[in-house]
Amino acid sequence: MIKLSAPSISDEEYSAAVRVLKSGNLVHGEECLLFEKELAEYLGCDDVVVVSSCTAALHLSLIALGIGQNDAVIVPDFTFAATANVVELTGADVVPIDVDINTYNIDCNKLKDVVEKWNGVKRLRAIIPVHEFGCPADMSSIMEIATGSNLLVIEDAACALGTAYNGGKVGAIGDLGCFSFHPRKALTTGEGGAIAVNDKDLANHLRLLRNHGIEYDSGGMNFVLPGYNYRMTNFQAAMGRTQLKKYDGWIEVRKKLQKEYRNELNKLEVSLPLEVPGHSWQSFMIILPEEVDRQQLISKLRDKGIEAGSGAQAIHCLKYYKEKYNFQSEKLKNAEILYKHGLVLPFCQSMGAEQIVDIVFKLSECIRA
Repeated sequence: MIKLSAPSISDEEYSAAVRVLKSGNLVHGEECLLFEKELAEYLGCDDVVVVSSCTAALHLSLIALGIGQNDAVIVPDFTFAATANVVELTGADVVPIDVDINTYNIDCNKLKDVVEKWNGVKRLRAIIPVHEFGCPADMSSIMEIATGSNLLVIEDAACALGTAYNGGKVGAIGDLGCFSFHPRKALTTGEGGAIAVNDKDLANHLRLLRNHGIEYDSGGMNFVLPGYNYRMTNFQAAMGRTQLKKYDGWIEVRKKLQKEYRNELNKLEVSLPLEVPGHSWQSFMIILPEEVDRQQLISKLRDKGIEAGSGAQAIHCLKYYKEKYNFQSEKLKNAEILYKHGLVLPFCQSMGAEQIVDIVFKLSECIRA
């Protein structure tokens, strides 16, 4: 079976994890501190706070920025549900925006209209742009809109570690940037996440929230606020540090692989994602013709030894959000198309061109069957 993705874990990662396991220092410690430092240098931000997942990173970011009851937060309608779920967990309301059909990212023309509409109606506080599948969102426009309306920006860069934008890297542009190290990501620590931050006081506050609100001083532990257990472990960080050294090379491999896909897929009547400068190609999603039954296609591909899947969710189509908000679906058409007709194909840096040829050949067979 050619899997959707496979983590790249070599003897170096095994040795790093085993070294920490043998030390007995398993919880958050020196390896995590070093990983934070190295990630900050890589991203070009002042500080990084490592946590247990990207969901934890997003949740902590909202809490640390004071977002909660009676607030509203804008999210792209096409994203993994966690982007919206964390907003709900704070007590704030979700405001979905449609996405661009070619980049799968937030449509900034629609964003501007929605910001103008919501300002003064509710306490609109923040925007969470998602760099979908590693494609950089239009951060220049997003930051301009946010600054003009006094909105906070939390980048959901779960899929976008290493994605370049205007000479820098995404995740270090907004007020906070959140990353994932899930096994589906190119750099993985099993589970895990990180928050990029350029404000020392905010970084300190995030660290308190991450670890039960504990502050250490000469007298020992003080619990200065109610916090969470969102810590990363030392052996996860040791793996991450090892992978970070190889990471830019992996991105280059992924850029070549997506071109291989394009060359082969041009023979089929499917829509391909736009090649945006700086894209790190975490995943590769195509859009199927409406007449193709995606679930049947996924089953047929599985029978041929190919794992494929849907991309992300359209928030307004999900049971909880549909019942609570009854969003107007006609204003979210692109997200719904991507949700219903998007197909993610196997994609990871360990793949070769010959596998892509085989995948597309079998995809063609299944579509025409």
